[in-house]
Amino acid sequence: MTALLMTGFPGFLGSALLGRLLARRPGTTATCLVQQRHLPLARERLAAIELEEPHVAGRVRLVVGDLTAAGLGLDAGEKGLLEDVTEVWHLAAVYDLAVGEEVAHRVNVDGTDRVLDLCRSLPGLQRLHHVSTCYVSGRYDGAFGEDDLDVGQTFRNHYESTKHEAELLVRKAMAAGLPATIYRPGIVVGDSRTGETQKYDGPYFLATFLRRQLPVAVVPAVADPDAVRFCLVPRDFVIDAMDQLSVLPESEGRTYALTDPDPPTARELVDAFARRLHKRVVWVPLPLGVTRAAVSLPLAERLMGLPVEALDYFASPTTYDTTHTTTDLAGTGISCPRFEDYADRLLDFMLAHPEHDSAAMA
Repeated sequence: MTALLMTGFPGFLGSALLGRLLARRPGTTATCLVQQRHLPLARERLAAIELEEPHVAGRVRLVVGDLTAAGLGLDAGEKGLLEDVTEVWHLAAVYDLAVGEEVAHRVNVDGTDRVLDLCRSLPGLQRLHHVSTCYVSGRYDGAFGEDDLDVGQTFRNHYESTKHEAELLVRKAMAAGLPATIYRPGIVVGDSRTGETQKYDGPYFLATFLRRQLPVAVVPAVADPDAVRFCLVPRDFVIDAMDQLSVLPESEGRTYALTDPDPPTARELVDAFARRLHKRVVWVPLPLGVTRAAVSLPLAERLMGLPVEALDYFASPTTYDTTHTTTDLAGTGISCPRFEDYADRLLDFMLAHPEHDSAAMA
């Protein structure tokens, strides 16, 4: 009997990934580390997964724990559940551009350190699967490679800096012999086939900004909209890629950028959303600093629906190399859909489901 441990359930990626992992691993059970306050939602999500994927039934145990506590906050009896763990999937993190430094460090850095401590104690561990982010790149100017990490970059927020620090810890553990694979999703949006998502952040802020304007919408050009590219990726590609790459022997020790190898420019992103929302766009050149100051005015951010933290990404100088990902997925039939082929579905879902918001699970 083998088992896997997952953090980050019932989050956006973990909820979609769990059934896929178990389908590929007959006879394997799963233990999901869940915060006490998320336990009711975790039970609800697990029941839905079992209904949709009957092979999951009876193979998943939800345990209450704390990523930031010693031993992940598990009591003595629950630690016995980990004796058969051969894989650890570490997805838990604070995915919030406005997160404070203390919370970001405690969850993203200290939490990863606790997971690494656990991994070192597991005699049967075959692989740690660590979910990082393309934005460990920070403000890097140019093409950021999958093997790049500490290249003197600066960071826009505590989310980026702490995810970078967490990946440094994982890389150090790998150098010391820990078997691991690192996955770096870009900005994860909804399913490319259905548009389904759990929260509206990232490019969805732009959609809200356009929706709140008149038929002629004004968009600040804080950088060249034909040069800046948005590192978007639909959830289904991220899940498909991690599921496939996780069982490849050659993926051990590798880092994968899970994003569109040909991402949309800022203009292409804005134009696609504007067409679906029946808006005509007028670009107005404005320095980033001036735009940030305007959005930071009292009530401006709430009225426009465009958080000041998101503006920096309209001036991002970074692109992402995906050579490892595209090479190792070659021949599997798995590739990232083109943004233009699913952009409308993202907004169709958003318009049909106003009950969701931009709040991150933490």
